[in-house]
Amino acid sequence: MSLNFIWLFVMLFIMMALNIPVATSMLISSVVYMLVYDIPIFSASIQSIWSPMSSVLLSTGFFILAGNLMNNGGVTKRIFHFANTMVGWIPGGLAHSNVLASVIFAGMSGTAIGDAGGLGQIEVQAMTDNGYDLDFSLAVTGASSILGPIIPPSVPMVMYSLVGGVSIGRMFMAGIIPGIISAVGMMALCYVISIKRKYAKLKFPTLKEVWSSFRYAFFPLMAPVIILASIYSGVITPSESAVIAAVYAIVIGLFSKDLGIKELPKIFKESFQLFGSVLYIYIASKFFGFVVTYEQVPNALANLVRNSIGNSSPFLFFLAVIAILLVCGCIMDNNATILIIAPVLAPLASSFGIDPVHFGLVFIFTMMIGVVTPPVGIILFVLQGMSGISFGKLCRAITPFIILIIGCAILFALVPELSTWLPNLVFG
Repeated sequence: MSLNFIWLFVMLFIMMALNIPVATSMLISSVVYMLVYDIPIFSASIQSIWSPMSSVLLSTGFFILAGNLMNNGGVTKRIFHFANTMVGWIPGGLAHSNVLASVIFAGMSGTAIGDAGGLGQIEVQAMTDNGYDLDFSLAVTGASSILGPIIPPSVPMVMYSLVGGVSIGRMFMAGIIPGIISAVGMMALCYVISIKRKYAKLKFPTLKEVWSSFRYAFFPLMAPVIILASIYSGVITPSESAVIAAVYAIVIGLFSKDLGIKELPKIFKESFQLFGSVLYIYIASKFFGFVVTYEQVPNALANLVRNSIGNSSPFLFFLAVIAILLVCGCIMDNNATILIIAPVLAPLASSFGIDPVHFGLVFIFTMMIGVVTPPVGIILFVLQGMSGISFGKLCRAITPFIILIIGCAILFALVPELSTWLPNLVFG
């Protein structure tokens, strides 16, 4: 194997440094490299364009649609009201409501941006109106948004299953326990900070108030139950669950009159545009992946890791993976990270005897930390855009949560049963 492939990455990072979109950078650098080194472009084109014709990838589009429908159909407001009733009485109540609402919404949207963009505005407004500091309110919102892709259903897990050859159903089940552990950790951190800053709490709810908030949020709360029950009963496939989620979101919105029929074309258009960008990233990354595979870069990386840490330490391998993904998450789009890095690292994980589902969960969880990590965490820019806060102040506020989440990633790497017990229990 020659070292010519280094020029591929040099071109990629130069273009990214010039603020050229990641997908475009991957596509241009790949095509230029293939022309210079006489690599068959026709073969790469066939593989890259044909591969998106998959029901698994199509489900990503429906999950995006479902998230947009829920954000516009009053679902987020109902969920936050219920969460606030249930945990608002704890010191720092609205911060706990923020995290719990993200856990519930994660069972419907499957994306971090859907959580931050939908629930985020309601949560931040409620917290600041009740005396919470803006930076803390944004930090809780940003940190809890990463639960969206961890607790099923999950768009990144669908993408990972597509390229990693792992069962989507098993990946979905793998995220439940880690998602709950992460949420509890965030709430514990919120409790400590809230006690220190003397944030307000609500009065303990009466049974009447609990029942009223439950009735108000009943149909949104049923969405994850219906979706997951349909999957694990065998009625529908995980890919088809995305369609069910989108249809259910329309029904809830229209039934509650929070969503008008005239609004649907706009929502469909926005969802289609976002899915189009995902498809573009996927095709561009397949071009890039074709070149990387052609030049045997995965084999080189495998040899490098083996020579560095040997064959007997899966945990050291996980630490290396976590370090790689923390860097990639800061500078690359999540879809690009999955489509470029996962095919390289997943086979290597298997050679260390690591369960594919366990590795997939740690991969997705660690990758998601990047969306809230400076300098280019996408959720940070979403939060800054909705609040006008200085970027530096937001970064300082979210740092304790990032440290907590990294600790969770290491825990999940150390204890495989946290991600494999439920899938094995359900699927055998």
